[in-house]
Amino acid sequence: MKLESLVLGMVSTNCYLVKNTETGELLIIDPAAASERIVQKITAMGGTPAAILLTHGHFDHIGAASALKEKYMIPICALDKEEEVLLDAQKNLTIWNGNGYTLSADRFFHDGETLELAGFTIRVMNTPGHTIGSCCYYLADEAVLFSGDTLFHCSVGRTDFPTGSMSAMHHSIHEKLFVLPEETQVFPGHDAATTIHYEKQFNPY
Repeated sequence: MKLESLVLGMVSTNCYLVKNTETGELLIIDPAAASERIVQKITAMGGTPAAILLTHGHFDHIGAASALKEKYMIPICALDKEEEVLLDAQKNLTIWNGNGYTLSADRFFHDGETLELAGFTIRVMNTPGHTIGSCCYYLADEAVLFSGDTLFHCSVGRTDFPTGSMSAMHHSIHEKLFVLPEETQVFPGHDAATTIHYEKQFNPY
């Protein structure tokens, strides 16, 4: 696996590009904004995009999704429970930009579903709290978790947005994420990478 990231958009969102070095296929996780920068990075990596994976539907994670879908003819994918957020400009917060819009996913995953994408085996985990359909993507073979805005370095995502819930966030982190192997590397939607071991020791939430 080759992993590259870009920090994009008005709130410094992490967009991840995950390339399978054996197949050359590549996954785009949370294309926040600036599609041209993402394209440049993909070209430099020499990967062939296979899918766009969204951890949730907020404006700062979906801004370049449509442009990349059209360029590479690949599906936009999200958890099924996040459809209501994607299709509501109030709930997806795009209204904050003054030009609210919605986004239709081409494929919806279910909680606990195991995917075979770009040569990777990926477990989809519904981790509500930030939004009702927030999810994390766990690649057990690589000991990697893409946590979106659920788990951050020494913090968690906000729960005061539409469909958010602090009690759900607490359950998601303790019952779903903190039971993963402690050596799991965590790549969040914002700020620095961390590990499950570190967060179990130092995360105040």
